[in-house]
Amino acid sequence: MARPIRVDVEGGWYHITARGTERRTVFQDNRDHERFLELLAEMRRRYAVDVRAYALMGNHYHLLIRTPRANASAALQG
Repeated sequence: MARPIRVDVEGGWYHITARGTERRTVFQDNRDHERFLELLAEMRRRYAVDVRAYALMGNHYHLLIRTPRANASAALQG
């Protein structure tokens, strides 16, 4: 079943999660974690998204973000 369409809300809070296909590993080592955090920092700068918390596991991640500009979809695709 497909995920429902994300509704972008000004000042909205979002719990974002993504998992590897068939629960496979997506982060092989610390370099992968560091690169993900670099991309996360770029998203924050580019889209003014407020990242409040994150958790990186071997096969998935969680983000807690706030979007002052109602742009969660664009930020996550960017």
